[in-house]
Amino acid sequence: MNGRFKLFSDPVHGFISVPRGLILDLVGSPEVQRLRRIRQLGIGNMVFPGAEHSRFGHALGAMALMHDALISLSEKGTRISAEEQEAALAVALLHDVGHGPYSHTLEFELLSDFRHEMMSRSLLDRLNQRFDGRLEGAIAMFDDTYSRGWFHQLISSQLDMDRLDYLRRDSYYTGVAEGAIGVGRIIKTLRIHPDDGSDRDRIVVEAKGTYAIENYLIARRLMYWQVYLHKTVIAGDHVLRSVIRRVRHHLQAGDDQLVSGASEAFMFFLKRGFTGADVYEPEVQDAFVALDDTDILYSLKCWKQSPDAILADLSRRFLERDFFRVDYQVDSDRRPPESMEAAVSEMLLNAGLSTPATINHDLSYYLQRAQSTHEAYDTSEDVIAVLNRAGHLEELSVTQDVLAIKPVAERQVRPYVCYPKEAFPG
Repeated sequence: MNGRFKLFSDPVHGFISVPRGLILDLVGSPEVQRLRRIRQLGIGNMVFPGAEHSRFGHALGAMALMHDALISLSEKGTRISAEEQEAALAVALLHDVGHGPYSHTLEFELLSDFRHEMMSRSLLDRLNQRFDGRLEGAIAMFDDTYSRGWFHQLISSQLDMDRLDYLRRDSYYTGVAEGAIGVGRIIKTLRIHPDDGSDRDRIVVEAKGTYAIENYLIARRLMYWQVYLHKTVIAGDHVLRSVIRRVRHHLQAGDDQLVSGASEAFMFFLKRGFTGADVYEPEVQDAFVALDDTDILYSLKCWKQSPDAILADLSRRFLERDFFRVDYQVDSDRRPPESMEAAVSEMLLNAGLSTPATINHDLSYYLQRAQSTHEAYDTSEDVIAVLNRAGHLEELSVTQDVLAIKPVAERQVRPYVCYPKEAFPG
């Protein structure tokens, strides 16, 4: 007897029980198995050595938390059918199946006007056809067209199983203790409540859970600034994106020989101008599910030998972790743009990476200005509702018990400049 479940050992949540049948078959599908080859934090492992965890582990973790949430809600009297539970587990497992290689780093580079949720949705349809329509309920929950809208909240909201898992998981693997959150406490304080002015019920937090939610939002802010938007992560992202821009420059110019030898699946996207509207094209889906982190690394190793000095240099920088420097621009300590352009241009010319005829174009690969933005809690969107002790719903930031929510709800913007550190030695 194999039993009703297959156990997966997870260092974050312990043993995860995966029901045999549809859910276990989905876990074994090529679309989900591909997530083993995509790192959860993109290039985060180049900053935090332990951050080698994959999208596959996160998918299992989100599914495990969905199971725990459904059990807790059932114990509080919410009726959940076996079909609904299976659909919810399936969509939690598949919610990030549309992520490309290096996760968010290349999210907007392979296809334009695109977000990974668009590919996730198209692959849900693809899997639904393969599994004879058994994912119809999961698709309705993903689309928020299912009659019980709170299922969608558990999948995609400001307090969903996705965020609860990735914060705890990323904190564990990076060693950043500030990201630790009380996932169990949060799940145990969730309940279903009629939404005022709506005919649909919603997920709310019991008053006794507000401190755990406060800690969750503070942890989210700290994880963004300490991990997801770490200066070295930003620098590495810029190097990799510069590589892709340089490759596309050569392809548009017809200089294919300068970018030869790379992964076919990767080049499939770089050679074509696909957009988010193309995610349902079978050839696009096939190429996307064939693509993972190894395609990028293999291509970079090829381009490191390119006759183009700039492409070779950028590829080497990424492979050897010789990233650019990122300086946040504070008014009291800002280098004038013209002085930075002059210094980086001189560096490129002296190193033989550029020529006077091409320096204006080449400079853009090495000197970039942008900004990091983040808000841990957006009070203008689907807010977190608290069921107070009087039995009324309150928006989280106005509850009397929580004092630190308003600061984390403020949007933080940090302008920065990214440039080679050799341009300013010493």
